[in-house]
Amino acid sequence: MRTPFFALTLALSATALTACHPKTDASPVNDPGTKTQTEGEDNPLLVASSLQYEAPAYDAIEFADFRPAFERGMEAHSAEIAAITSNEEPPSFENTVVAMERAGAILNRTADVFFSLTGTVSNDEIRALEAEMAPLLSAHGDSIVLDPALFARVEAVYEGRDSLQGEDLRLVEKVYEDFVRAGAKLDEAAKAEIREINAELSKLTTQFSQNLLAAGKAGAVVVEDKARLAGLSENDIAALAAAGEAAGMPGKYVINLLNTTQQPVLASLEDRALRQQIFEASAERAAQNGPVLLQIVELRARKAALLGEPTWANYVLGEQMAKTPEAVLKMLDDLAPRVVDKAKAEAEAIEKAIAADEQRFELEPWDWAYYAEKVRAKQFDLDENEVRAYFELERVMKDGLFFAMGELFGIRFEERTDLPTYHPDVRTFEVFDADGTSVGLFYADYFAREGKRGGAWMNAIVGQSELLGRKPVIVNVLNVPKPPAGQPTLLTFDEVGTMFHEMGHAVHGLFSEATYPSLAGTAVPRDYVEFPSQFEEDWAIDTKVLANFAKHYQTGEAIPPELLDKLLASREFNQGFASLEYIAAALLDMEWHMIPADAKISDVDAFEHQALAKHGVDFAPVPPRYRSNYFAHTFAGGYSAGYYAYLWTEVLAADAFAYMGTQGGLTRANGDRFRELILSKGNTVDPMTQYVNYRGQEPTVDALLVRRGLVDE
Repeated sequence: MRTPFFALTLALSATALTACHPKTDASPVNDPGTKTQTEGEDNPLLVASSLQYEAPAYDAIEFADFRPAFERGMEAHSAEIAAITSNEEPPSFENTVVAMERAGAILNRTADVFFSLTGTVSNDEIRALEAEMAPLLSAHGDSIVLDPALFARVEAVYEGRDSLQGEDLRLVEKVYEDFVRAGAKLDEAAKAEIREINAELSKLTTQFSQNLLAAGKAGAVVVEDKARLAGLSENDIAALAAAGEAAGMPGKYVINLLNTTQQPVLASLEDRALRQQIFEASAERAAQNGPVLLQIVELRARKAALLGEPTWANYVLGEQMAKTPEAVLKMLDDLAPRVVDKAKAEAEAIEKAIAADEQRFELEPWDWAYYAEKVRAKQFDLDENEVRAYFELERVMKDGLFFAMGELFGIRFEERTDLPTYHPDVRTFEVFDADGTSVGLFYADYFAREGKRGGAWMNAIVGQSELLGRKPVIVNVLNVPKPPAGQPTLLTFDEVGTMFHEMGHAVHGLFSEATYPSLAGTAVPRDYVEFPSQFEEDWAIDTKVLANFAKHYQTGEAIPPELLDKLLASREFNQGFASLEYIAAALLDMEWHMIPADAKISDVDAFEHQALAKHGVDFAPVPPRYRSNYFAHTFAGGYSAGYYAYLWTEVLAADAFAYMGTQGGLTRANGDRFRELILSKGNTVDPMTQYVNYRGQEPTVDALLVRRGLVDE
């Protein structure tokens, strides 16, 4: 959610969603020792890039460019704001609100580039600068939103808004609301306290992120005996060996931790002791974040109280679709009993598989994935390695992802090799409409590596804006393990779904048709932003799309119908587990942020147990998808009191996809309508109004229950 005149909002939201990892030698960001100071035209960040659509000149940007660019950017932005407040003309939409939209170009450009690198090619120097800049950016943002002279002008425009309409009216209302929510109406003493809290929060969330990075690296499990990796494919073992080489441990096998509690290798490893070691390394990591998150929770509660809200959750949800914590809890608590029952039924089937394996132990979290895979294989007669042979990355991308987007929206992707990227693995595509008009640029950064945070995400490196004459430059980032040289990249079906999911975010940014950058693309509420992405991921299972890309990487033969039928039928398998680990994490997030300002919490583990028990989701074999100490979404990201949003938007996505199915499915007419009424709008129209305009009614949960296999179709 991007508001250009809030440099703080831009910078810290980017920081929050990008944990930092050590940089690889392959990164094109030049060595920080090669330049100590840059001034004027020598610094490429101080002027708009001359490349197409202002795509960053990554080959010219050096680390030493960032600090002076941040400093110059804040200085220039402050001067632009001062010019607005000192304008002797009466406040107007143009000379106040639109002027703020135009302000901050250097700072926004610098932050867009820098904070995309902290998530993709980070190193010690980048992390140090990130920690240094966080409080400075926080103070700069506060100097704007807590400026009484600026707010007086904003308030005057807001009070005279009856003459405005459409996107202009929407912008004024959003800007005014942002100022009020930031504390613009508080007295000076309260404003001073808000400034102190914001500065401390910026430091703590950065510290949480960097602690998590260090813990993830330290928690990597090293295996010396290849025999202990029994159950993994040769390709998977080769990837672990390559990870060992990259970590400076040739001849050893390194299992790096992803950012979730459960780890993918647990589904295949036969060695139970190794499974337990990996699980415990994951679930017990980042203990040093306990004191940090307690401070974050306390400060957020204090800030909410200063702003007149009983809890941080009340404050956050005031600008979301859900509106209140009670609405979120009702959704989660209504689903929880059904989900727990399904997970317990799945556990019974897994316990039978353990007994059939002639084992005598109680089901533990590190056993679930391994024996669930046995149950799935028996129930559906599926071999994961056989399935992966039909999902080679290049074919999935071009014949699946790009094909589906072409069928729906008439767009095509042409690869560009003339534009610099921030890493050799990144590929660049120009996106063209059906009439040949260029839409924007799309970067695909799919492979895992050192210096890249876990997970998958989309960034708008350049956001669309008619006011600023900008077309979008979008990147999708995944963490697919990179195979050894010469080997194919074979994807799991979950990874295929993730590619389609992130493309949903990408087209939300690419198709934006907003005038003002604050309302463009994905600058929408958290509990709406995941709607287009979850909607698009279902095209991965469309019959026509699958027939075009699900082909054997060696023979080119289409996936056999019987194998495909089993694969699709198995998608509802283990949904009790998947739903429960998600709901447990969402409830944990809500409980942390429903703590009032006068409460004192000292024991993170005890609080977790109490929160899960309170909602009846404390089922030991299924821990939360994230435990608190590594819950980056909520303590270092933009999802505090907002992790529920994935389920909230899945209601929209499932309902919309089912509706489109009744209208003919994968057609240009359907895609064009979805593009016009949803994807192009950004935040220029109220999100629920967008949905009703498209769907004809508000959503129901019926399609979601079917999608998650919680009821029969």
